[in-house]
Amino acid sequence: MKLAAIDIGTNSIHMIVVNVLQKRNFEVIERVKEMAKLGVGVFSNNRLSDRAYQVGIDTIERYVQLADRLGVDDIITVATSATREAENGESFLNEVIRRTKIEPRIISGKEEARMIFLAARNAIALEEEENALVIDIGGGSTETVVGNRTDILFGTSVKLGVIRLLDMFEDKDNTIGEEARGVLESHIRVLAKDAIAQAKKIGFTRVIGTSGTNRTLGEAAYIARHNTELQSVNAEVVQLEDLEALTRKLVKLNADKREKIDGISSKRSDAIHLGGILLTQLLKMADVQEMTLCDASLREGMILDYIDRHGKNVADFHVQSDLRHRKAAQLVQRYGSDWESNRHIANLALQLFEQTRSLHQLSTLEKDVLEYAALLHDIGQYLSFKSYHKSSRYILKRADPRGFTDEEMVLIGHVIRYHRKARPKKKHGQFKRLSDHQQRVVWVLAGLLRIAVNLNRTKDQQIETLSCNFSDKTIEISVSGQGNLDVGIWAALGERHILEKALERNVKITAYT
Repeated sequence: MKLAAIDIGTNSIHMIVVNVLQKRNFEVIERVKEMAKLGVGVFSNNRLSDRAYQVGIDTIERYVQLADRLGVDDIITVATSATREAENGESFLNEVIRRTKIEPRIISGKEEARMIFLAARNAIALEEEENALVIDIGGGSTETVVGNRTDILFGTSVKLGVIRLLDMFEDKDNTIGEEARGVLESHIRVLAKDAIAQAKKIGFTRVIGTSGTNRTLGEAAYIARHNTELQSVNAEVVQLEDLEALTRKLVKLNADKREKIDGISSKRSDAIHLGGILLTQLLKMADVQEMTLCDASLREGMILDYIDRHGKNVADFHVQSDLRHRKAAQLVQRYGSDWESNRHIANLALQLFEQTRSLHQLSTLEKDVLEYAALLHDIGQYLSFKSYHKSSRYILKRADPRGFTDEEMVLIGHVIRYHRKARPKKKHGQFKRLSDHQQRVVWVLAGLLRIAVNLNRTKDQQIETLSCNFSDKTIEISVSGQGNLDVGIWAALGERHILEKALERNVKITAYT
């Protein structure tokens, strides 16, 4: 099934087109955005301007034509704050219906909050029983939602958005003075007080920021701190102190100078400083010091809501409760690998990791990298068997497996690259760019994965468990399972050299007796 979701927002109009692969899983094949700024002036004179009215209709008509060319089965369209509150909002939507034959739905703030949380939960890997507070700063409103893997516990919408604040607090030179900033911060605290208090009463351990405003502020703050751009903002964490430092800088500049800051686009420079004040106030009210960025928002939630309501039309495959396992299973399905076989290899690799933990002293992050490298190590056979380790990394670099950070994706790709054939070398350009610690991680994890993959050389999952004993000079791996284990042991012995170098010990592999 192919779906399009059009989000007629106060600040921008978005559309995504997706292939639905299974329940709660889809592949985005097209993504477009127009900063139509429908809400400019709405909150001061209660009307969509003539310019915004026409730009909005033209944009939606263009999106519908694109969706039709892409052969979508259905187009889901919702309108939010600006259209809800404008006196001519109904006229605007009637004209959309007349021009495009689609019927947009005006949704309430609470319904918007619910769908935003569906998107965030599908994009960020929440721990079991972990509550998260999702904050989505839009043009006309801010949605706050608390929930977990299975339930939405609280959700509401507050009339605080960057375009609404721009109408209320903008100075003539598009800056905001100290006195006005104090009034603005008091205004935010008054309006958000009840929502944040209810969220804190329920309890949460993480704050997730969605929407273009939050992502822009988060990326700009990250660049300022680390002096490097993010390949993907999703699941990256930014600190409140960095957001505050960025906001202090933004409020002193006019729009022309704000857009020169790395990470700030010209289309957001008019109101991004107000977004910074709003976001930092909300985070301080929530008593948190950091925020996890999320690149999914309302439109992805619209897709997930549609899938939930039309579940009989969506085929399930390898249903996984954990987000990252779902994304790995999706890639395995798409590229024709054997999920059960790769899960078995991952299990062997993780046994090796735990058994040798006192030697390599790596953390849970590296353990996760090893697991997903094992699950995805052979997807490149879809392109080329001879160099499938390289092809697998190539596919991963162009995929969008939500829930992984940039560092995790880089390490997973390198471990897959070196799980067979050539060992890591400083002359390899991509490997050379890794830090010394990351290079050691690749050596250790690639060594463990080589052993695990080759223990399953026969593909019959005969070797089930293993144990390790080691001395100053030797690691002895004893394996047990069903039937004759000689082929797996022989194959693994042939690929032990990477692990030997990484852990500085000779490796012996024998059948348990």
